[in-house]
Amino acid sequence: MLTPWGPLAISDAHVHFFSHGFFQTLAAQAPSLSADTIEATVRGLLNWYPPHAPEELAAVWVEDLDRHGVSRAVLIASVPGDESSVEAAVQRFPDRFWAYALVNPLAPGVVARAQAAIHNGGVRGLCLFPAMHGYSVADERVDPLLHLAASQPGVVVFVHCGVLSVGIRKKLGLPSRFDLRFSSPLDLHPVALRYPGLPFIVPHFGAGLFREALMLCDLCPNVYLDTSSTNSWTRYLTPPPDLAAVFRQALDVAGPERLLFGTDSSFFPRGWHAAIFEAQRDILHRIGISAADAAKIFGGNLERLLGAES
Repeated sequence: MLTPWGPLAISDAHVHFFSHGFFQTLAAQAPSLSADTIEATVRGLLNWYPPHAPEELAAVWVEDLDRHGVSRAVLIASVPGDESSVEAAVQRFPDRFWAYALVNPLAPGVVARAQAAIHNGGVRGLCLFPAMHGYSVADERVDPLLHLAASQPGVVVFVHCGVLSVGIRKKLGLPSRFDLRFSSPLDLHPVALRYPGLPFIVPHFGAGLFREALMLCDLCPNVYLDTSSTNSWTRYLTPPPDLAAVFRQALDVAGPERLLFGTDSSFFPRGWHAAIFEAQRDILHRIGISAADAAKIFGGNLERLLGAES
C-alpha cells in the first residue's frame, strides 16, 4: 500500500471472523432466535450479510483486503468452539491470514481443543476474555493453556483487558454480564513474568486502562499493545486524550517494536474498516515517526511475532 512513508506492507492484527458458527452460537443464547432464523434476523435487523461457509467468507475478506491494498490479517474466531472456521480460512488462503481462537480456560477439554487447533489447524493465537468468562488471567486454571502456547514457537496469547462491550449482543438483545473485576492489565503482570518467552497482546491500548497497560508494558518486554478500534475508551480519562497523545505515550513506553496496528473490523457490507487505518496513519505521520517504525507498526511486528519471516 502506498503511504506517506512510501509503499508499506499492511497487516491487520485484529479482524473478527463472524462465521456461520458464530451466529449459530448467538442463536443458542437467544430464546427468540434459532439456528435456522439467525442469519435472516441478522440480515433484517443489522443489514449484515454472513456467508454460510467459512471458505466463502474468507474469499469475501480476501477480495475486500485486495481492494484496500492490505497484505494480511489476523482472523479471530470470536466465540469458543468456532476455531474450525478460521482454520478453514487459513487453509484456503495461507498467505493472507493467520488464525486466532477465543478460548475459555474454564471449559472442559479446552486444552485438548487448543492443542488440536494449533497442531492441526494452524491457529497462531489463543484469545482470553477474562471478564467475559469470569476468571483472573493469573488463575492457576489458565496455566495449562499458557504452558501449551509457550511451548509452540510463533504462538501468541491475546488478553482482552479494560471495558468489554460486544455490540452485536446488544443489537440482538442478548445480555452481556461481563465482570470488569477481571479486566485489569495488572493481573497479567505475574503471568507475563512467569512466561518471559511468550508474547502477550493487549488490544485497544488496554481499553480504558491505558495507564495500567503502559505500566505492564514497561515492566514486561513480552507484552504488546494493539491499536485497534475507534479507541472511544479515551472518554473515560480526565482529561480525555486525543489519539495522537495515546500514540505518543505508547511509543515512549513500549516503543515502535511493541505496537501492532489493527482495525477491529468484523462484518459486511462494511468490511475492512479503512477509516481506522486512515486515522492512525495520519496521526503517526503527523507526530513524525520514521518509515522504518511505520513499517514495524503496520505489519512488521506482527509478521515477526507470528514467524512469517522464518
